[in-house]
Amino acid sequence: MSEADQGFEPHIVAFICNWCTYAGADLAGTSRMQYQPNVRVIRIPCTGRMDPLFVLKAFERGADGVLISGCHPGDCHYGEGNYHARRKFAIFRKLLEFVGIDLARIQFSWISAAEGGKWVSVIEDFTNRVRALGPYRAYQEISL
Repeated sequence: MSEADQGFEPHIVAFICNWCTYAGADLAGTSRMQYQPNVRVIRIPCTGRMDPLFVLKAFERGADGVLISGCHPGDCHYGEGNYHARRKFAIFRKLLEFVGIDLARIQFSWISAAEGGKWVSVIEDFTNRVRALGPYRAYQEISL
């Protein structure tokens, strides 16, 4: 990491399920649990409706890391949305590797409405991991 990057604070975009992870994040907030403020939350109806191009767009717009989080498998509000998301991102990961995006900058997690503490833990761990990786500038190099 260069001297200019010493005070680096990562920009993380989190695409989270309205029914589970968002409620878990809300529980963390109402319980006054402390966690790093580096995450910008985008609430989506279901991870199954998550378009993989949103991930690319987040990196294009300057994100250093992307978190996708939804209901635990079998607990989806829409039945099987999280199963669709899991299959979709298994294939999408190969495309990301092909394009040259560092997979360490993307995390997929399952957090229920009752797991405010897990939300805090996931945010802390992911933020620290992205901070250690440094700023993500490779997307600008790829897109030229």
